[in-house]
Amino acid sequence: MDASTVGEADFSTLLEEWFDFEQPERGDILTGVVLTVDDYGIIVDVGLKRDGVVPRYDLDKLGAGVEFNVGEEIQVMVVHPEDHDGNLIVSVSQARQSEDWTRAEELLDSEEVWQGTIADANRGGLIVPFGELRGFVPASHVVDLPRGLNESERKAHLTSMIGQNLSVKVIEVNRRRRRLVLSQREAQRERRDQRKEVLLEQLTEGEVRKGVVSGLRDFGAFVDLGGADGLIHISELAWHRVRHPSEVLNVGDKVEVFVLRLDQEGKRIGLSLKRLQPNPWLLVDDMYHVGQLVEGEVSRVTQFGAFISLEPGIEALLHTSQISDPPPADPAEVVFEGQRLLMRIISIESHRQRLGLSLKEVSEDEQQRWLAGQTLEGGELTEAEPEAETEVEAEADIEAEAED
Repeated sequence: MDASTVGEADFSTLLEEWFDFEQPERGDILTGVVLTVDDYGIIVDVGLKRDGVVPRYDLDKLGAGVEFNVGEEIQVMVVHPEDHDGNLIVSVSQARQSEDWTRAEELLDSEEVWQGTIADANRGGLIVPFGELRGFVPASHVVDLPRGLNESERKAHLTSMIGQNLSVKVIEVNRRRRRLVLSQREAQRERRDQRKEVLLEQLTEGEVRKGVVSGLRDFGAFVDLGGADGLIHISELAWHRVRHPSEVLNVGDKVEVFVLRLDQEGKRIGLSLKRLQPNPWLLVDDMYHVGQLVEGEVSRVTQFGAFISLEPGIEALLHTSQISDPPPADPAEVVFEGQRLLMRIISIESHRQRLGLSLKEVSEDEQQRWLAGQTLEGGELTEAEPEAETEVEAEADIEAEAED
């Protein structure tokens, strides 16, 4: 074989090796061994024809205290397959971030709760480091952030949380936009759901439990029974009509509640406050009789009449037909909420929790005497006792008698 033939064979071999060699691409993760460490960075043997170069500025991103030793195996990400000097530029920090992105995606899929430490805050929320990434917890996903704060007050509150440990769930991962969004609220909901499952197994309908009022809503009150909430619907707060739970309870109140309903499938706990109070309708037959005059307060007005609050916690009906003759076209033209009236009982059905009243069955004389300040005793109007003299009035009377 002549020299030219040998040369052609060597070139062919080199060409095959070149095509067999897989050129690294931007974003590839490579495993290599540290060859040298100096002030300019580190050189890494990544098993290719060229060694990888990690610039110093990339190492600085890892923060103080991070050191590499010759012979140590590390992972790097390809940043530039070939720079203007022909070097393979790789990054340790971006390789570590890639691992963190993968971990974040796993947490997003598994819905697992993760714990981190708050490193910073701004007006929009909290910054929680996630490995080499910056996780963000929006203010709307921060538990117990007071409502109604202005911008500076909100930032001050969030800043006061720096250094605290925080349990969160990953709710968004976007590598391209470098967005990692976390939620403390979702993590708390997850844990409360788990505690509620345990509590549902422990509770039985009809038992009495102690708890603390944790929240008030228009439709009822939430009570913490020990890490999980049950709901007292507004209709179960009292035997009388309640417009808003704040009329009966305050957040933080310690209460005893009756376990009314347990919904294992829906994970709901229905509670009652009024079931632990005497049912006033059981006392109606002893307290009232047909024909008796009673005082009451209009609690609400409807098209068919008005509901009247009587003691103790009884809501009776003043039907439109019993307001006047002829009946008013609109009861609201005659009676209004909060108005006190003198009426006569015309029907009692305690077993159906119904009590009927009449305004037109009260005579003009009875109305006048009631308005003049006479009181009711057993359904009869009696003279009101004179008010006791004040100390000043008494002294004036004594001085007058002395002068006489």
